[in-house]
Parts: sequence; C-alpha cells; structure tokens
Amino acid sequence: MKKGLHPENYRPVVFKDMSNGDMFLSRSTAKTNDTVEFEGETYPVVKIEISSTSHPFYTGKSKLVDTAGRVDKFMSRYGKAAKK
Repeated sequence: MKKGLHPENYRPVVFKDMSNGDMFLSRSTAKTNDTVEFEGETYPVVKIEISSTSHPFYTGKSKLVDTAGRVDKFMSRYGKAAKK
C-alpha cells in the first residue's frame, strides 16, 4: 500500500440520524464542532439526514406516493396543449 495516501487523523465520531434520533459510533476524519454524550463518553457528532435505520430500503417501509393524482393534475393543466 502506498504511504501518505490515507489521512492519519481518524478519531471516534458519533453519527446522529436526524430523522429518527438513532446514533452510532464510528471512526472518521469529518470535521465538526458539535459534541454529544454517547455511552458515557463525549464525542464529536456529525448530523446526517438518513441512515440504514431510517432508509426505506433497509427498513422495508416505503412511502406511498400519489402518482395517479399527480398525473391527473398534470393532464388537467397541460393535457389541452398536448391535444393541439
């Protein structure tokens, strides 16, 4: 492996899923000024929007999208222009 390719400043960091509040500890070089107490220790925290605990692919829960209503709305607005 080549020397000097990878950063040397890995440290323990807590990643917090903002959609459901789940947190997990990992090592990262991500810069942050926020801290959080996790399992009795204080760590820097990186806030993320989605993780495996909230992503529909991993949870098996999917959001129902009203596509029929969207198509009807589109056709009512622009259907007349397409027929000309």
